[in-house]
Amino acid sequence: MTVAAVLRRRLRSTGCDEEGSAVVEFCVLAVLMLVPVVYLVLAVARIQAGALAAEGAAREAGRAFVTADDVESAADRAQRAAAIAFGDQGFGAHDARAVTTQCDHVECLAPDGRVTVHASLEVVLPGVPRGLARIVPARVQVPATHAATVDRFRARPEGNR
Repeated sequence: MTVAAVLRRRLRSTGCDEEGSAVVEFCVLAVLMLVPVVYLVLAVARIQAGALAAEGAAREAGRAFVTADDVESAADRAQRAAAIAFGDQGFGAHDARAVTTQCDHVECLAPDGRVTVHASLEVVLPGVPRGLARIVPARVQVPATHAATVDRFRARPEGNR
């Protein structure tokens, strides 16, 4: 008689019934494996949304800036366009975000001039408690840059001719 057969007989005689335990073990292991995978998908999706929001905000702010009639309204238009782009991805005014513009000429809206827009967004990872956020980094900084060129043949306002 083999050792395995002896062990089987002893287990049967002690009354240990193993029927149905595989289903329970599978369910417990599936839940333990599924929860981290679902959280990982949610966290990556939120970071991706932040990257799309930052890139879209930089691009749209640059377009709004270079199509403005004057520099004073250009900055305001750029901020409003960036706010719409951030809002499209679910990031509101309560999220830490910044949009800055930088011109390569003294006159920002000079024909063929370049305006560089830097957009930045701080993405908070979902579901991280405040107490744990002090220990584990729960925020990801997502930057984006876009360079927009002022149209070479743009019409200048009446006062600047």
